[in-house]
Amino acid sequence: MTSRATGLAFALLAVTIFSIQDGVSKHLADNYPAIFIAMMRYWAFAAFAIVLASRSSGGLVANATTSRPVLQILRGVLLAVQIVVAIMAFATVGLSQSQAVFQSAPLLVALLSMPLLGERVGWRRWTAIMIGFVGVILILKPDAGGFDLNTLLPMAGAVIYSLYSITTRLASRTDTATTSFFYTGVAGAVAITLVGPFYWSSFSGNDAYWMAALCASGIAGHYFLIRAFDYVDAVIVQSMSYLQLVLVTMIGVFIYGETLGFNMVVGSIIVVCAGLFTIYREARAGKKLLKMYPSGDL
Repeated sequence: MTSRATGLAFALLAVTIFSIQDGVSKHLADNYPAIFIAMMRYWAFAAFAIVLASRSSGGLVANATTSRPVLQILRGVLLAVQIVVAIMAFATVGLSQSQAVFQSAPLLVALLSMPLLGERVGWRRWTAIMIGFVGVILILKPDAGGFDLNTLLPMAGAVIYSLYSITTRLASRTDTATTSFFYTGVAGAVAITLVGPFYWSSFSGNDAYWMAALCASGIAGHYFLIRAFDYVDAVIVQSMSYLQLVLVTMIGVFIYGETLGFNMVVGSIIVVCAGLFTIYREARAGKKLLKMYPSGDL
């Protein structure tokens, strides 16, 4: 295969694995605390981050050295919190609706980049942001009945992930991607370990195997994602992450019996189109795009 085809294959593998992860996370979240599940995942992720830093140029010490330790630690804590919120959303709101709301993250990043990064957002992206939020409102409002406060969970997850993305952009101005990846795993693992043991649970049935599969798939997903960035531009990989919405929706419908209402379908299409346009405009503006992971995954 060509380099581009190889990169796209790695990106597709990563997105597929992260989608399966969401499905497994929902299964476990129906029976165990979200913090406990996230802590298990983070332990595996931190181990992978340490190994990766050790094998990268300069070794562990060089890749763990940062001029902005507070910012790097904040990034790790933000993502740890977002993962917990995402798992809770999968259990209470559902896979399809939660993942649809998570896709608004690029819109929120563009919105927050103005006050936090001092970036200028033109009228085209402003229009895309506003249209995208109309889609979010459609997703959050069910076809029948009133507003469910639980739907604020995925919205909170999208906001937290956007803040994580903004801090990652700030960190990328001084630190390498390997250093940021190291702190994402290690700082997040340390933070969640301070709380997670209080929610310790014993696995029943085959759930221990599902938990092991969740940890292993997380490592595999991140490996393929990193390899994808070696072959294709970030904008291509980021755009492909929208496939996760399709795959997760299929898991939600065919495995968990979730239903797709009119508002949900139309809102998701609007959010995805607005997000893709925002990514495209950022690329056209020549900005340094963030190598973002798929929303809500570790």
